[in-house]
Amino acid sequence: MNPNIPNAESLYQELLRGVKSLLRQDTKLVGITSGGAWLVERLQKDLGLPGAPGIISSAMHRDDFARRGLAASAQTHLPFDVNGADILLLDDVLYTGRTIRAVLNELFDFGRPACVRLAVLVDRGDRQLPVAANFAAGQVELPSNQSLALDRDAQGGFALKIEQLEEGA
Repeated sequence: MNPNIPNAESLYQELLRGVKSLLRQDTKLVGITSGGAWLVERLQKDLGLPGAPGIISSAMHRDDFARRGLAASAQTHLPFDVNGADILLLDDVLYTGRTIRAVLNELFDFGRPACVRLAVLVDRGDRQLPVAANFAAGQVELPSNQSLALDRDAQGGFALKIEQLEEGA
C-alpha cells in the first residue's frame, strides 16, 4: 500500500458528506463508468434516494476511442428525463478532464439538463481541459506515468490502486 494514497473508505465518507451538501430537491445522481458508477450506486443507497441512479459512459465520445475501443461494461442508462434535470455527475478520479468532456457530450445526446455539477472521490490536478469539480473528497499527486483508479471488493468496499502506465498509453 502506498502511504501517499488516502484510504478510499475514508474518502467515500467525505464524498457522502459533500454530496449531501450539493443535493437539491430534484437532483439526479449519475455515475461515470466504472468507478463513478460504483460510487453512485452506494451513494444512492446511503442517501436513501428513491429510484435508480443514472450510469453514463464516456466511450462513444472519447478523443482516444480508436485506441481504447468500446468496453463491454460501458453502457449509458439514464432512468429519467435529462431535459431540465439537475444532474450531479460522480467519478472516482478527476485528472485531465477528457473523460468529463466526453461524458458531457454523451449527456447532451439525451437532452438538455438545467444544471450539471461534478463531485469526485479524488482530484489529481494537472488538467488538460478547463474542468473543475464542485466537490472533491481528496487530492492526490502522482507522476504522469501512473494511473489511479477505484477498486471494489466482493463486499462493496472501496480501495484505490495505482498502476504503471505503458509508454504511449
